[in-house]
Amino acid sequence: MRAMFGVILLAATAFAADSDYNGRWDITAVQQRPRAWWVELNGVGTPGASGKFVSAYAGDMNKINEISVENGEIKWVIVPPEGAKFVYRAKLAGGKLEGTMQREGQSAATKFTGVRAPALDNEKDDGSWKSGKTVELFDGKDFKGWHALLPNAEMKWSVTDGVLKNAPPTTDIVSDQKFWNFAAHIEFRIVAHSNSGIGLRGRYEIQILDDYGKPAGTHGAAALYSRVAPSVNASKPAGEWQSYDIRLVGRDLTVVHNGQKVLDHVHVDGLTAIANNADEGEPGPFIVQGDHSNVEIRKFTVTPLTK
Repeated sequence: MRAMFGVILLAATAFAADSDYNGRWDITAVQQRPRAWWVELNGVGTPGASGKFVSAYAGDMNKINEISVENGEIKWVIVPPEGAKFVYRAKLAGGKLEGTMQREGQSAATKFTGVRAPALDNEKDDGSWKSGKTVELFDGKDFKGWHALLPNAEMKWSVTDGVLKNAPPTTDIVSDQKFWNFAAHIEFRIVAHSNSGIGLRGRYEIQILDDYGKPAGTHGAAALYSRVAPSVNASKPAGEWQSYDIRLVGRDLTVVHNGQKVLDHVHVDGLTAIANNADEGEPGPFIVQGDHSNVEIRKFTVTPLTK
């Protein structure tokens, strides 16, 4: 009887260790390009284990196809529509994830670390926040206040006639200043077939896309990229100036596109593919995506929100 009880106790202990992997994790990938990932794991240690990950491919929230734990190490596998599988392995060390990602058939592995994602549920955009001093992130004169995401990339951004513009392919740019809760006003212009985006706190992308007249979607203009579609597509035709008014308080996000509210107090769950840092509990910079195609900015103002 004692032996049986010991077996049961050991099994329960193993199960508890497996379940310690459950939850949401902010992940920092150790590679040349600053990159952050996000994973949610549920039911680890049971036959019904499931999860989702940002982002193995296509910039999306990818479904995890396989989850297992062996000798205290978790493995999750993502199978893309084509190409080799993505295999992630990690162990818990001091409450953190320490692991590697490797594509099947490739020798090089990417190391990563992960910390539990903060809830941030104590901050809501409830009308109690006050506006601080507005910051002009672009003064219409020069590139001051921004730096390249990739220091070694060819820097093909310039200012002409009061407009900040890129000449792709080039690097994304990142604001020197970091912000927590804020209201931002951005005026931008794109050309036909443009694809860009604005990264909030260096983690959450509001998509910029030439999709005038098309149905709203999670990859469309003003979407919380690959996560939440705008209520309507308020885009103007390529070549016309457009605007985003964005409020972010905690995880509470509102976006007004060309005067129409298209995201209304949306809850931001985890990083999107633009993320260059995983510290969700800390202020972060703005990103303007410039590695895909053309985008121009003539106004970028940020007003911090405080109690």
